[in-house]
Formats: sequence, structure tokens, C-alpha cells
Amino acid sequence: MRVLMQARKTLFSVEGGDTIQILKTKEYLESLGVDVDLSLDLNPSLEGYDLVHLFNVIRPQETWTQAQNARKQHIPYVISTIYVDYSEYEKNARAGVSGFITRRLPERVTEIFKILGRAILNRELHKGLLPLWKGMSKLVAETCYGAAMILPNSFSEFGRLKRDFNLQIDEDKVAVVPNGYDAAIFNDSFEPEQKIKDTELLERAKDGVLCVARIEGRKNQLKLVQAFRELPYQLLLIGIPAPNHMNYYQSILKELPENVMMVGSVPHEQLSVIYRLARVHVLPSWMETTGLSTLEAAAMDCNVVVTRKGDTEEYFGDYAYYCEPDDINSIREAVKKACVTPFNPLFKEYIIKNFTWEKAAQMTLNAYEKAIGSNE
Repeated sequence: MRVLMQARKTLFSVEGGDTIQILKTKEYLESLGVDVDLSLDLNPSLEGYDLVHLFNVIRPQETWTQAQNARKQHIPYVISTIYVDYSEYEKNARAGVSGFITRRLPERVTEIFKILGRAILNRELHKGLLPLWKGMSKLVAETCYGAAMILPNSFSEFGRLKRDFNLQIDEDKVAVVPNGYDAAIFNDSFEPEQKIKDTELLERAKDGVLCVARIEGRKNQLKLVQAFRELPYQLLLIGIPAPNHMNYYQSILKELPENVMMVGSVPHEQLSVIYRLARVHVLPSWMETTGLSTLEAAAMDCNVVVTRKGDTEEYFGDYAYYCEPDDINSIREAVKKACVTPFNPLFKEYIIKNFTWEKAAQMTLNAYEKAIGSNE
């Protein structure tokens, strides 16, 4: 089987969770014998391919164009929707001029505004923007209806997708494929080739609290830092600022108490060591489909604090400690409970059993076979 994965044009210049999902799915599909290529083009030749795999409906202008290209060349496609709803963050927490504007626009108009804003600020101007005249809802609906299979990361994501875009989709056309973590790196026996020489980093990580995420308003690190002013634990913020969130990053730097350290980017191989030393990982976001770093941390024996917003409860059930992103006290109390409660080894077993990239790749391959079969 030969498959072409297609994604947004900024997949590598502005990396996100979808970058990891795509690359890891590709890697583990190849270990199953699937021939997988990756293209960021809008209209590539599909000669020789059995299937196209699209990603990310919140970039509908690009995804729709890629879907139309597949249909014109009579190649079936599947789509991993990765559908997130940032409306609560946009209306309640986004700062600056963007926040002022988005609080005064309808949600779908806000999404178009954000797409155009990124196009200007990040130099994403290309012909893939042209379909925006159709409107976001129509682009998403046409892309989903034309797919041979739809692959959301959770049942709750698919429910949100159907509700927000008023989709009527046969459940036989849907295969939930959860996100995963890389068990080859995040395991008890893995030893990184590159040792960590930063002794302060290691000292702060030991029995401390981590937040591994890109620095941006949606991830809510500022309120997390504010919550730590009255906590006796060490917090490590690991991640780099998103391109359009430098003011947010600077606001965090101004707020840092002595028990909080910002680290920047850390290689995954070193992260395995840091997770192993830490006691808790916290991600108090305004919205998460999963939080890939949460899966990694849990696999390395960390208690996890996560937002209630999004799909986290479907993934973590009663094993996680939940907080409300707009409530500093809620974040603080969840961190306290997670720090004083021994790690439940059943949580780790649950993560290993259900959320590896190897398992996700096998589920994806099953969906591929069904999609190709339905098109014959």
C-alpha cells in the first residue's frame, strides 16, 4: 500500500501537536510495511498512490484544496480532523488587539480572521487561501463528506465536529484513532545518548512539577505561574514561544517567582530523564484534544493535572487531576493533590495498553484498508 500524507504548509516552520502526530503515525505505519510519503503541496501528482491521508480541519482552506486535488485524480482520501474549539479562549483570555477583535466577531468569522492574520504575520500567503470565500463551515463540511473515512482522535472530538458544523455522517465512515506516545523513548529502560549537563535543571526537576508545551495563551502558562506563587514546589516550564505570542511570553517572564524556571526547548531523549525525575506534569490549557506531553509524562510515572476543556476526560478518566483554566485556585489545588498523592501504577498500565503510536498506526492501517475497500 502506498499512501501520501498531506498537511498544512507550516507543518515544520511552526510545529505543533499535529506535527508530532503526523511524523509518528508515518514512522510506525512504515514499520507495518506501508509506503508513506509526506507532502505540504496543495496540488501534487497522486500517480502511484492508493490513498491520501489529510490532516487538520482548522486549516480548511488548505485541507479542502488537497481534498479536491485527490477527488480530481480519483484517489480516495481519509482525514484526521484534529478539530479543536478555541472559542472559549478567544472570548475570555486572548489579549491584545486580536482578543479585542475576536470578542466582537462571530466564531466562524473569527476563524477566518485568524487564518488571514497568520497569512500576513507568518508569510503564509499562497493560492490555498482562495477557497476561504466559501466560508469555513462549508469547506469543513465538503471535506468531511468527501472523505472515505474520518479519523478523529476521540469520540468527543467527533461529537464536537458534528455539532459545530451540523454534519450528518454515517458512523461506519468514522474510526477513532487516539493519539499516542513513543514507547521507544519514554520507557523505564531507555537511556538517552546525550546526557543532561545542566545540574540546576536536574535539581529542579527532581520531585518537581513540569509543564511541557509551546508557550502561548491557549496553554495558559501565565495562570500556572501565578498559581505557583503560593506553592512550595519547583515548576519547570519547558517549551518555546509560539511565533505570534511573544508578548504573552514576555508577560510570563515578568511574573516568574523564584520557584519557577523557564527552560526552552529540550530534546525528547532528554525529556524522558526529566519526566522520570519529576513528580507531576500539569497542562491547564483552555482546550486540549489530549496533550501529547501528558501521555509521555504518565508513561514515565508522573501524576498529571489537566484541563477539563476538550477531550482530556475521555483519555484520562479518573486517573488525572482536573482544573479549570480560568481559576488560579483550581489550578493550585489540583497541583497540590497531584503532588501529595502517590502515583498509581494502574495509570501507567492503562497508558501503555491504549495510547502508543504503534497502536495508533495499526488502527490507522485498519482504517486505510476499509477506505480503499469501500472505494473499489
